[in-house]
Formats: sequence, structure tokens, C-alpha cells
Amino acid sequence: MIIGDFLKALAQLTDPRFRRVIGLGVGLSLALFIGAYALIVFLIGLFDPSSITLPFFGQIDWLGTALSVGSFALMLLLSFFLMIPVASAITSMFLDTVAEAVEEVHYPGLPAAPKVGFTEALRDTLSFLGVLIGANILAFALYVILPFASVLIFYLLNGFLLGREYFTMAAIRREGRERAYAMRKKHGTEIWIAGCLMALPLTIPLVNLLIPVLGAATFTHLYHRLARKA
Repeated sequence: MIIGDFLKALAQLTDPRFRRVIGLGVGLSLALFIGAYALIVFLIGLFDPSSITLPFFGQIDWLGTALSVGSFALMLLLSFFLMIPVASAITSMFLDTVAEAVEEVHYPGLPAAPKVGFTEALRDTLSFLGVLIGANILAFALYVILPFASVLIFYLLNGFLLGREYFTMAAIRREGRERAYAMRKKHGTEIWIAGCLMALPLTIPLVNLLIPVLGAATFTHLYHRLARKA
């Protein structure tokens, strides 16, 4: 059943509304990472490493270059692990567009869902972004301590986070927060499995950029399927 939800979402990927949200999510995410790197470069520029002199070593002329190269390498590493969480969080601001497109095609006749206000959407997005980034940064410690299990940890962690947040966002539109949380708790295992399915392509370049929208669409289908059972 979860595979069926995903395949229906995949079949609608050419929908212009899906493409628009993908473009916004990826574009804003790249802008965020570029802005963060520019800030790091600016801060390094405020610090004059050539003024440092160490006993027995003398003046440290190479520190500025090392900091620049190191900061670039760090941003590349962080972008690998955080690009999708960030894109997912940003895309969550446009979930209504994806959900409306799914419901228009697959669930015609439904009354219009209440619109989520910009302030509420921004609050949920920042909360989602904070949890995703925080959890993935903390996971680095586990990757070092348990390198043999790092891949499994990555998929289980991001599967749990993606499933939890995407289902909540899909359900809140029609159920409200309290009932959405209750549904999430009741169907937690299935939601986690669906989230892990979304997490599997995260390490595939380019394909992983589609995951935020595919996730939003898949969990819209999942919500409607579970709601029919209630």
C-alpha cells in the first residue's frame, strides 16, 4: 500500500505545480547554503591570520588559506547531509500547493481545505528545519562512534523525521493539529516505514532533490488512505 502511494505521487511528478515547488525548494535551499558560506568567508576575512606568530614556528602565513579551504570542505560535507533536510523544510511552506494538486487529480469532490497562514507555515517550517538539522548534526557523533551502522542510522533517522513531519503536515490540513497528532501516533510504524522509503534515494544525486515534493505527495495519499480506515 505504501508503494502504491509512492507510485501515484511519482506518476504526477510532471504536474506543473510539482515542478514549481521543486524549483522553489531547490533554489531557496541553494541560496541559503550560498548565503551561509558567504557569511563564513566574511567572518574569516575579519580575522587576520597573518598576525599570528607561534613559538618555534614563527609567523603562520598559511592559516588563512587553511581556513578558507577548510570552510569550503565543511560546507560541502554539511550540504551533503543537510541539503535534503533543508529543502524538505523549505518545501513544507508550499505543501498546500502539492496537496491541492494531488487532491484535485485523485480525490475530486473534496471540500477545499482551510488555507494555512504565512505566519503559521513559517513557524512550522522553522520548527521542522531546526529539528532536521539538529538531529542530523547530532547524528554525526553516532556516525563516528558506530561507523559500521552509519548508513542504517542515516536512513532510520531521516525516515523517522521525514515521515513524522510530512504526515503531520498532510493531516493537519484536514484534521487540525490534535487529530493529526493522534493519527500519527496510531499509525506510527507505517508512517516511519513510508518515511524510510522517502529516505532511500537521499544519497542519489539529483534524484534526491525530488524527494521533498514526492514526500509531500506520497504522504497526502497516505493520509487519505488512513483517514478512510478511521
